[in-house]
Amino acid sequence: MEWIGGIDGHLRLLDQTLLPIDVCFIDCMDINTVHEAIRSLRVRGAPAIGITAAMGILVGLKNIPSGTSLKKHYEDTDNYLRTSRPTAVNLFWALDRMKRKFIEIADLPDQRNILSILLEEALLIEKEDLAMCQAIGKIGANLVQDGFGILTHCNTGGLATAAYGTALSVIFTAYEQGKSIHVFCDETRPLMQGARLTSWELLQAGIPATLICDSMAAQVMKEGKINMVIVGADRIAANGDSANKIGTYGLSVLAHAHNIPFYVAAPSSTFDLTLKDGSGIPIEQRNPKEITEPFGKQVAPTGVSVYNPAFDVSPAHLITGIITEKSLITPVNAKNIKNSL
Repeated sequence: MEWIGGIDGHLRLLDQTLLPIDVCFIDCMDINTVHEAIRSLRVRGAPAIGITAAMGILVGLKNIPSGTSLKKHYEDTDNYLRTSRPTAVNLFWALDRMKRKFIEIADLPDQRNILSILLEEALLIEKEDLAMCQAIGKIGANLVQDGFGILTHCNTGGLATAAYGTALSVIFTAYEQGKSIHVFCDETRPLMQGARLTSWELLQAGIPATLICDSMAAQVMKEGKINMVIVGADRIAANGDSANKIGTYGLSVLAHAHNIPFYVAAPSSTFDLTLKDGSGIPIEQRNPKEITEPFGKQVAPTGVSVYNPAFDVSPAHLITGIITEKSLITPVNAKNIKNSL
């Protein structure tokens, strides 16, 4: 994502639903376009969603209906963006931060000055995310040994963040350090983020990578090709239970069964300490057609019942460590998490 121009500018997004075939950008000139982009996964990845929401506030405030106060329109814009996706906590974290800033400055007499300060805050969120991603990469790369095979799930690279990524930041950094590694990417059904996005990013970086179906992970582990699993997270509860793209929980179980370290990489903003454990994490249910008619092609009989949760939760006891921009949290428990944040 990129903010184009000053307070009269707009948000530009790379449409990730068209990758890896087409590279197209969306110019978000109104709040409905921002909301649709988040909801439809044109922008995805918890940190990227948060940055987009922060900038989306500015997009929404450009068009204030006649007779509506700035404060009322801000509330409407904020509430609307909160309905775009329920699971990724960074969305709410970023909106909460922007709202606190707005409350601080809402009574300033110059409305353009208010918008300028809000834009600075949104751009600061983006800048901080980039620094966090780089820090995660440096800390996590210490866990990667020369010759490692690494399994990852969904997409956690620059497409999901301000740049560089979370779990993929560890991989990029280890590769830049000269370590010989090979990455195995799960397809990540039903929307194929691993196949479409992660494999594309790894190819762009020149990192050796092999794409596998989600159902092949156990066999690849059994064959001894995997030395560590590293994934991202969309929300982490106070005890370390971690929500991530559907299929991640299964990988945590498989890694445990094969005695393979299983790591989660995420910035501190992904933690939701208001939730005692993962049972309180809301799980988004998505359109059944993502399964029955993936990418517009029908593959299942009309009328079949479909269950399509977008996320699952890996329990803390199956997570070897959580890599944040501050430290490696291990063992994963409420006490260590509280002391590390």
